[in-house]
Amino acid sequence: MNGGRLLVFEGIDGSGKSTQLRLLDEHLRARGVETVVTHEPTDGVWGRRIRAMARSGERVAPDEELRWFVEDRREHVASVLRPALGAGRLVLCDRYFLSTVAYQGVRGFDPQRLLEEAETEFPLPDLALLFEVDAAAGLARVAARGGAAEPVFEENAYLARVAAVFASLDRPYLARVAANAPIEAVHRAVLAIVRQRIGIA
Repeated sequence: MNGGRLLVFEGIDGSGKSTQLRLLDEHLRARGVETVVTHEPTDGVWGRRIRAMARSGERVAPDEELRWFVEDRREHVASVLRPALGAGRLVLCDRYFLSTVAYQGVRGFDPQRLLEEAETEFPLPDLALLFEVDAAAGLARVAARGGAAEPVFEENAYLARVAAVFASLDRPYLARVAANAPIEAVHRAVLAIVRQRIGIA
């Protein structure tokens, strides 16, 4: 590779994006491709605040919620993404600005405006994989895996609206993946897209 590459994994809760990021990372590393794996919300001050809010079940005002996500992303881009990309690394990121467009877009903001503002301020993905699954199936997966719940975001009607915003997005760097198939079938689809779009895997 010449220069860094940014691969982003997007989708509603339970879409399988985190699993597919891990599988792609393992596949690439087995073939000698070094990666930088990261995620949003981050483990920084803003990211911890977001996760605490999500798990509390108590929402903050929409403009405050949006501000937290944007500030978290600014720190993430400055401390992780730009340095890694500048060093020519391949970055795999679990959620990025398309999640803000979708999740905060249904909190009363204009998704198109959120998208344009994000694309102006932050590095564009070389490829954004959008894992598509309906809200009920996604929530069933979330329940099955256990772990800490995030009731602020993990609610059927809300996630259905989030999925609708994701479905409306149209960008040249965006590739859609049918995520209701078995894990290995989805993984094969991811490998095919990555090979076609950015020439690795």
